[in-house]
Amino acid sequence: MSRVRTDAEPISRDTPVRAFVSPTPTRRVWQRFKQQRLGYWSLIVFVVIFAASLAAPLWCNDKPLVVRYDGHLYFPLFKNYPETTFGGDFPTPADYLDPYIRHRFELNGNFAVYPPNPYYYDTLNYFSTVPNPAPPSRDNWFGTDEQGRDLLARLVYGFRVSVEFALVLTAIGTLLGVLAGAVQGFFGGKTDIIGQRLIEIWSALPELYLLIIFASIFEPGFILLIVLLSLFGWIGLSDYVRAEFLRNRQQDYVRAARAMGLSNGQIIWRHVLPNSLTPVITFLPFRMSGAILALTSLDFLGLGVPPPTPSLGELLSQGKANLDAWWISLSTFCVLVITLLLLTFMGDALRNALDTRLSDAMRAGGNQ
Repeated sequence: MSRVRTDAEPISRDTPVRAFVSPTPTRRVWQRFKQQRLGYWSLIVFVVIFAASLAAPLWCNDKPLVVRYDGHLYFPLFKNYPETTFGGDFPTPADYLDPYIRHRFELNGNFAVYPPNPYYYDTLNYFSTVPNPAPPSRDNWFGTDEQGRDLLARLVYGFRVSVEFALVLTAIGTLLGVLAGAVQGFFGGKTDIIGQRLIEIWSALPELYLLIIFASIFEPGFILLIVLLSLFGWIGLSDYVRAEFLRNRQQDYVRAARAMGLSNGQIIWRHVLPNSLTPVITFLPFRMSGAILALTSLDFLGLGVPPPTPSLGELLSQGKANLDAWWISLSTFCVLVITLLLLTFMGDALRNALDTRLSDAMRAGGNQ
């Protein structure tokens, strides 16, 4: 039977001493983030939904995953086959939703494994008996749009395009904003004054008018939108980074780094930047929300991605033009609201996790 050691008893040399390892700052932030249950579960839900949209070709596609025909296996998801391969009359790519092709797959031991939702984002349901836009049915779970395309597929791929656009735009805007704010805040003086005046002039340019002008000159596309919105998306973040650098460059650790002979680049990269990233990390979810709203607004106005690229803004425009087709506007609105709510909850939780004073106060209140 083991005996409990009292405080008065000395520790022998053979007694194992368990060392206490302090968690790293990143781990402490993650632990505080996990305490924000709403934001933590919002992150999990958002990641799961985005992962499902990335895997959409496996469960939302008009091509079978695997086909067995005349003793041979075919994988239409990875290779296009002509209609003649499956007993058709024309050498054109096979339409796997054609009742004739489906009937061929049911003969002589043949089979085809279709995705749960057998429609791609640009698939037209030629065999629908209801005029378009068609309401939700067993064939089209969320209905169809005004051109007969499956609405669920348009929503899934439109959500993926919006998030990918937001990630790229956020990454570019964050990089430019951190670079501009770091240079102004660290060097100060004339560099800061000249930089601020240039930013004021640049931010005074009418962004929407420039988008309209360039959209009339060039063909609208994903790359053009990224370039145009990136020209202005970094300005707000640079002000916060500049303020952090102006504050941190006066700290003792910066003076000690200068005394050790470190260059300005080394001081910025190793010391000042890591201590100035709080506003950058906090703003990431909110910047993604703004990017998704920007793309949706431009697509709604017809200045966004070209058709037939799936777009939430284009679906909202269709809902506005077809008020009797309530399923178009309702489903698109729900996808947008859920996406923005998840990002907002994540941003609030991340802000609270990075605010050590608020986290300590919450912990002290919970212990009382």
